[in-house]
Amino acid sequence: MDFSNFLWMRDEMSLLGVILVLFLYDTFGTEKSRRAFSWVACLLLAVQTAYLFCPSRMGSSFGGMYYTTPMGDAVKAILNIGTLLVFLQADAWAKKPDMVIRRGEFYVLTLMTLLGMYLMISAGNFLLFFIGLEMASLPLTALVAIEKYHQLSYEAAAKYVFVALFSSSLLLLGLSFVYGAVGTLYFADIAAQLTGNPLLYVGLVFFMAGMGFKISIVPFHLWTADVYQSAPTPVTAYLSVISKGAAAFALMIVLFKVFSPIPVIWRPVLWGLIFITITVGNLFAVRQKNLKRFMAFSSISQAGYILLGVLAGSAVGMASLVYYVLVYVFSNLAVFGVISVIENATGKVGMDDYNGLYRTNPKLSVAMMLALFSLAGIPPFAGFFSKFFIFYAAVSEGFYVLVFLALLNTIISLYYYLLVVKAMFIRQDDCIIPPLRSDGASRLSLSICVLGIIATGLLSCIYSSLNGLAFGF
Repeated sequence: MDFSNFLWMRDEMSLLGVILVLFLYDTFGTEKSRRAFSWVACLLLAVQTAYLFCPSRMGSSFGGMYYTTPMGDAVKAILNIGTLLVFLQADAWAKKPDMVIRRGEFYVLTLMTLLGMYLMISAGNFLLFFIGLEMASLPLTALVAIEKYHQLSYEAAAKYVFVALFSSSLLLLGLSFVYGAVGTLYFADIAAQLTGNPLLYVGLVFFMAGMGFKISIVPFHLWTADVYQSAPTPVTAYLSVISKGAAAFALMIVLFKVFSPIPVIWRPVLWGLIFITITVGNLFAVRQKNLKRFMAFSSISQAGYILLGVLAGSAVGMASLVYYVLVYVFSNLAVFGVISVIENATGKVGMDDYNGLYRTNPKLSVAMMLALFSLAGIPPFAGFFSKFFIFYAAVSEGFYVLVFLALLNTIISLYYYLLVVKAMFIRQDDCIIPPLRSDGASRLSLSICVLGIIATGLLSCIYSSLNGLAFGF
């Protein structure tokens, strides 16, 4: 074997190094030394994230199975930033008495899923793509059930593993049809041999169904609310942001590189899925009283908006999708950061529990409000610009009706996001949550999220840079 192939995999090799160091630290470190495990994990991941921002070359290895591109590196860096924020938010939760013994497992398993997402993003062959997909999915089952004495966590893990197995089976069946139609699994070779073979179309349908489960788009979304509600909050945050963003970008890569010659087949299907995903997610979010279920249906709706960039199938669509995911990382994790702080201190996750929160915890309330305004797309917050660019990408390809329907749904989303703001700032008569002092890691995470919401909205150079990388993809 030519080991020089691994030199192209600098992102994966550096992350694998972090995983090995943390694994050895958790295995052989003393009980006293492992007290700083969370901060060591955050520091190592921060260093590896900084390394990803170093310039890299475009190239391929292992006969075209693996590709490295500047845009792929940018997406990996965004996923790293989100994972780092999740680690910071998980610090207080990971120090609970029933979690200390499994703290190392949480960080190592999370990074293993991140490694699988790396492989998905850089795959040039469906075999490597599927390996990366399973590496990203299977450890999440263990993470959902990591709270040993929490019965709902096991129930959520059972639901998640059945959905993951079923979706993987569908996706693998679709890939077998694609292979039967063209006789290869390489992206470039499939694109060059696309014909009117019915097997190919059936394979494409099964592939999109399998990916639909991963992204939790309607009608493949039914597992989302139960798993989000029952899983530990840091795991829920990771599922709703990092996993979803990586799967959406991977889907775009496949459609962009493999099935772009036949958009007449997959675009109408994706058009319908986007519309029902945004609509159903918004309508069901209005009914929720548990904030984690509320954010589950919000994330379903947000997945529909993200897929508008996939539907565009252009360089502008790719830049808009990546920018949307970046803004979504800061906005959604800010919400989950506040939920995590309050849940760790009081165990409360109901919307009514947040009545009068501004009176007792003004800083947490303001952070939550800014994040919800960004998710709703209210100017001048970053979410407004992310929606503007994603709509622009879809309009540029002629999807005027879908964009109009998405705009109408944005009004619905504004209503249910304002329900939380109303509870915090207007309902001051029945305050339930006492004044809280969050831990240093959570304060740092929330500060980064708030700064990210403001900076990504004000600094136009961020989108311009992503746009340049997309046109060079």
